[in-house]
Amino acid sequence: MGATIITTEDLMEFKLELLDEIRKLLQNNSDQPIKKWLKSPEVRELLGISSGTLQNLRINGTLPYTRVGGVLYYDYEEIMQVLEKNRINNKIP
Repeated sequence: MGATIITTEDLMEFKLELLDEIRKLLQNNSDQPIKKWLKSPEVRELLGISSGTLQNLRINGTLPYTRVGGVLYYDYEEIMQVLEKNRINNKIP
């Protein structure tokens, strides 16, 4: 098996391709929060709703939550499932 010569330009090209792939991966994951469990203020910001609306979603059972002490936590995946379940597809004629 013969030796392969790698030039500085080859290494620079590899570096740029690698950085581009890392950027793509980070962009794909930037839509999802880093945390699995979100507190009420984070959920309100995510959904763009008031604290009263969030309370109504809890009371009527639309949005599941967990209480630890006096803090309410919401599972990000469950929030996304609720959004998908209540999705309305309006088809344009």
